[in-house]
Amino acid sequence: QVQLVESGGGLVQPGGSLRLSCAASSGFALRNYAISWFRQAPGKEREGVSCISSSAASTYYADSVKGRFTISRDNAKSTVYLQMNTLKPEDTAVYYCARDVVGYCSSKWYTRQGYGQWGQGTQVTVSS
Repeated sequence: QVQLVESGGGLVQPGGSLRLSCAASSGFALRNYAISWFRQAPGKEREGVSCISSSAASTYYADSVKGRFTISRDNAKSTVYLQMNTLKPEDTAVYYCARDVVGYCSSKWYTRQGYGQWGQGTQVTVSS
C-alpha cells in the first residue's frame, strides 16, 4: 500500500529553520499530482500551509507563512519539501503532506477537501 511519509520535524528555537520532506513509499510517483502541506496545532483546526503543482510551476502559501516558508519538489525523487525559516512559536504544530487527485492546486487548496492521500504527520516544535 502506498503511503506518504513526512520527516524532518523536531524542536527548534525561534528564528531557526527546518526542512520537512514528504516522500511516497513503494516507489509511487508523485510527479502527476499537486502536493500540499497542512498543519494542526493543539486545539485548532487543520490549516493549509502551502501547495505546489505537479510541475512546480505554481506555488501558493498561507499569509501566515508567506516570505518565510518555501515549498519545492524533486519529481525524480518523488519528494516534496517545505523549507521553513524564521520559525515562530506559533508555527508549532503537526505538519502533514497531502496528495491531490489532480496536478494543479485548486482555488481552495487550503481546505481539507478533495485530497486523495495524507501522511501521518511530523511534529514541529518552536520553543526556546
